[in-house]
Amino acid sequence: MSTTTQASTYDFLAIEKKWQEYWGKHETFRAKNPGEPGFDASQPKLYVLDMFPYPSGAGLHVGHPEGYTATDIVSRYGRMKGYNVLHPMGYDSFGLPAQQYAVEHGIHPRITTERNIANIERQIKMLGFSYDWSRRVATTDPDYYRWTQWIFLQMFEAWYDPEMVWTEPGGRKIKGRARRIKELKAELEAGVRVVDAAYHAVVAPKAGVTASSGLRRWGDLDEKEKRQVIDNHRLATMAEVPVNWCPALGTVLANEEVTNDGRSERGNHPVYRRPMRQWMLRITQYGDRLMNDLVVCDWPESIKIMQRNWIGRSEGAEVDFLPAGEAVRAVSQDSETFERFQSSRAVQGYPATPAPYVLRIYTTRPDTLFGATYMVMAPEHPLVEKITTAERRAEVAKYIGQANKRSELERVADSKAKTGVFTGAHAIHPLSGREIPIWVADYVLMSYGTGAIMAVPAHDARDFAFARTFGLPIVAVVKPTAAAVKEEYSDDPTPAEQMVEEVLAGQRCFSGMGIAIHSGEYSGLPTSQFKKNVTMALAAAGLGKFAVNFKLRDWLFSRQWYWGEPFPIVHCPKCGTVGLPEEELPLLLPHMEDFKPKSSNDPDAPPQPPLAQIKEWVKTSCPQCGAAAEREVNAMPQWAGSCWYYLRYLDPKNDAMFVDREVERYWMGSSGLRAWKKTDEQKAGGVDLYIGGAEHAVLHLLYARFWHKVLFDLGYISTIEPFAKLFNQGMIRGFAYKDSRGIYVGYDKIDFREDGAYHKETGEKLTESIEKMSKSLKNVVNPDDVVNQYGADTLRLYEMYMGPLEASKPWNIRDVMGVHRFLHRAWRLIVEPEGGGLRRAVQEVEPDADALRVLHQTIKQVSDDIENLRFNTAIAAMIVFVNEMTKREVRPVGVLRPFVQLLAPFAPHIAEELWQRLGGTGWNGTLSYEPWPVYQAALARSEQVEVAVQINGKVRTRVIVPADMDAKGLEAAALADEKVKEFIGEKTVRKVIAVPGRLVNIVIG
Repeated sequence: MSTTTQASTYDFLAIEKKWQEYWGKHETFRAKNPGEPGFDASQPKLYVLDMFPYPSGAGLHVGHPEGYTATDIVSRYGRMKGYNVLHPMGYDSFGLPAQQYAVEHGIHPRITTERNIANIERQIKMLGFSYDWSRRVATTDPDYYRWTQWIFLQMFEAWYDPEMVWTEPGGRKIKGRARRIKELKAELEAGVRVVDAAYHAVVAPKAGVTASSGLRRWGDLDEKEKRQVIDNHRLATMAEVPVNWCPALGTVLANEEVTNDGRSERGNHPVYRRPMRQWMLRITQYGDRLMNDLVVCDWPESIKIMQRNWIGRSEGAEVDFLPAGEAVRAVSQDSETFERFQSSRAVQGYPATPAPYVLRIYTTRPDTLFGATYMVMAPEHPLVEKITTAERRAEVAKYIGQANKRSELERVADSKAKTGVFTGAHAIHPLSGREIPIWVADYVLMSYGTGAIMAVPAHDARDFAFARTFGLPIVAVVKPTAAAVKEEYSDDPTPAEQMVEEVLAGQRCFSGMGIAIHSGEYSGLPTSQFKKNVTMALAAAGLGKFAVNFKLRDWLFSRQWYWGEPFPIVHCPKCGTVGLPEEELPLLLPHMEDFKPKSSNDPDAPPQPPLAQIKEWVKTSCPQCGAAAEREVNAMPQWAGSCWYYLRYLDPKNDAMFVDREVERYWMGSSGLRAWKKTDEQKAGGVDLYIGGAEHAVLHLLYARFWHKVLFDLGYISTIEPFAKLFNQGMIRGFAYKDSRGIYVGYDKIDFREDGAYHKETGEKLTESIEKMSKSLKNVVNPDDVVNQYGADTLRLYEMYMGPLEASKPWNIRDVMGVHRFLHRAWRLIVEPEGGGLRRAVQEVEPDADALRVLHQTIKQVSDDIENLRFNTAIAAMIVFVNEMTKREVRPVGVLRPFVQLLAPFAPHIAEELWQRLGGTGWNGTLSYEPWPVYQAALARSEQVEVAVQINGKVRTRVIVPADMDAKGLEAAALADEKVKEFIGEKTVRKVIAVPGRLVNIVIG
């Protein structure tokens, strides 16, 4: 590249255009894979990843590049430190936002999506991020979603064996692992497993299969029954489940897409709870591993807590209740008696799935069983309609209709008055044999536990409120100590002894631990022992078992929209649900002119997915038997493509597999910068640094971890977790301005003055507030405007200099100029204003000690700060360097060149230009791979240091002393200082604490 004609001024637009073209032409940041020519396997790897952006029509605002700048700094630093750096970019481009935008504007979503991607990519490239664009992917590319469909099929052809014990790569023993369906079939055919009454495969009992066991051999089943057994175990399966149905949008919505008042987040339409047959992914079977494996992740503790709370693991017991009399006959068409039920269970044991007429409950407090005075079923529970008596049916149906209009958050809110209705039916208590009434109430959710509870109002706050509302019995079965009840009601002034009496009288709820009362043979036992003993007794009687439960629900994976990945599934009348062969992938999303979902105002209207309208596409043949069959017409949710994109980045052009195994082992192996590994457990491999917003703290991360673990279990990848280190950048907010009428005013109509903001047209002083950037608040700042006015390097530097990366910060356009001036000073430090050559002060001379000291202090500060993601203090150190060097009449090239290297990750365009000019005719290309300057502690050490002197803990003065002065000398120097003498006066020096190089604390009195 020619250097003969060089601008003298800092022409940032020309410089940035020049270097962006250079990087593109030379593919400067293309990362080679193992096996490619020029790949150096001896170098460590550094995989730095941004969270997948969604290509919205609005493009980027200045908040988006914050995380991208941080990862770019680390990537550029890593290359100069000798790492093979993988830093890719792509787009999460399927989903409801794109479809709704297309519907509202009458444009096909593929057109709007591709247009939005092009605009965002232009914006990203203008900021000079060092992405390897050869690896770019979009979830809407057929070459990409081919493998999303393939991964779904792996789940469809897999099951989870909860008893399998294995050793993970770090040496820990793990229980439970996904296996292939063909292995389950082999064990069934061999008799290792048999089938229970609910069509679940269980390990064959040692006594064998007997007539009274309720078990059957695989060979005794017909083909339909065999399919049911297999379908009951698939990780991807269809099930009838309650869902959030939005008839106006014509699709099912995730809980996160529904507001607290039961309306769609997009469009504010009514959402109803109704049962529908949907695809489900059995993420709950990975609950323990998703919880336990957080230990190997170097993540913020707040994010781990959110994940643990979402998973919501609890330990307790499952217990079966038999409906009484007419209720059981209505379901089983049999006169099942409690005595016969008991004796049958005593022989057969506790089944994996109960008979259809049995009410199975989960409780964390089996010690309170004798206090259960009624039962509650969720409105969606399949037994409600069957056991409700004729005289109660109308009232129950009315209540269920009302409950379906409420969101789950609204239903479980503590502040909500408890509502419910009696079914007219009763259940038989498994221990006492007495009958207790069965109610329906919306504070019980079908999606948690079993959708039914035993209500113990004396010891559960929700049950207590419900019982008080409806006049139901409240029987205390746990006697608290005075201290325990006082701890639970710490703000209540009532004497503790009186509160104990109120608990025992059923006038106050107590949810803590104590001593069992009114509990038959278990009375007198402490809570912990009672839990253990009663659960063992229930298990021995075949009426219950120890159980673990999760708040986490299985992943509802169907959407009734057009803009999503088609399921690679056909439904055959003969063979059932069948996956497509791999060679038929991708199943392409067919083009539709009318892609709008069929909306309705009727919550009971059947869903009409857009794909169902293409009859010629729906009709197909079964891959197994060749008979006429139909394709699945639902589409996958937006989360599907973003679950695994970090793996496709590794090998995006591979047509034979979603990622080559050798490539995956290298890029997902253990590495990362030295400051990032906190424990040996956290060296388990994965993406070395993942940066994105905290809004994805739960679902995206949880879903990606789940898919990753399935792929690991099936042998496709080598690490148990996808993301080794996670960091959440804070939100960049914007100043919003409104006039006296409360109307927001855009920046283009504001005159910013020293004393505030004024309306350009009216002269009115405006009210200022700091808000999330939003079009409605007119405080969105377009990065295009900032780049055009100040340059990409200024925008990058400003966003990193605003404050700690993790903090939320207000964007202030008036402060941008300060960073811009720093870049001008850095330019003038080296470039002559007249002619554009090097300044006369820039000389090829040996650096003196002071210059080396400033340089090496800066190297130390910037290096440590990059590795610890403290970019604002790194920039502050470089500002100090420029200020120090600007004072000098001689500026050694041997100091300036390392400084330019330090600046390069932050402001790469100006750094490349200065590097080229400092290199002169000896310049041989980009500095992107030049070795990072080496810190030398001896050269950074000052001959003298300033030490703070405290008197009784308050800093009163500072003294300049030799840097190597010991504690005794430091003490003497402090006591000899005139200001110190003045403060001490006539008082006695009682103690002196001297820390060499840092401080002296003098205690007087």
